[in-house]
Amino acid sequence: MANGTLKVSNIQTSSGSGTITIGQSGETVNIAGTSGTGFGKILQVVSTSTTTETSTNSTSFVLASGLTLNITPSSSTSKILIFGSTCTQANGGAINNLSIFRDSTNLGETNQGFGRLTNADEIVIQGSVHYLDSPATTSQITYALYVRSNGGGGVTVQTNSNGTRGSITAIEISG
Repeated sequence: MANGTLKVSNIQTSSGSGTITIGQSGETVNIAGTSGTGFGKILQVVSTSTTTETSTNSTSFVLASGLTLNITPSSSTSKILIFGSTCTQANGGAINNLSIFRDSTNLGETNQGFGRLTNADEIVIQGSVHYLDSPATTSQITYALYVRSNGGGGVTVQTNSNGTRGSITAIEISG
């Protein structure tokens, strides 16, 4: 068969529906540019949730119990979209911070994480964070939601307060 260029505006199966196969098993099909390459497809979703409460008066970030998960990217070019959510409560009208960690790395700002949640005394509020990570690895990664008290050693911060449910979700997206 001679090499050449095929120019068409539409390729359709003979029945008008079904699958069109390009290439044979074991062959590589190259597509110039990014059109039609499948970038942005969801490859896997890992999620967990818990009602386990964490209490801390630490001004350093500590793990919010049960809000951790492992994911192994299928490609080093994949992106991982992380969503974390928990209800928090702090006494004394304190401020608390939430952040997402990849293994031991804080993906948020060093002290503020992904935001400050101001609590009036004994009020439970919902805190949510999200981040699009580019870990550049195919090794297993641990993502976790962390919390800290921003009100000094005497202020206690709780996550998943009063039996509320917290969750963390990782979505692998092809790069």
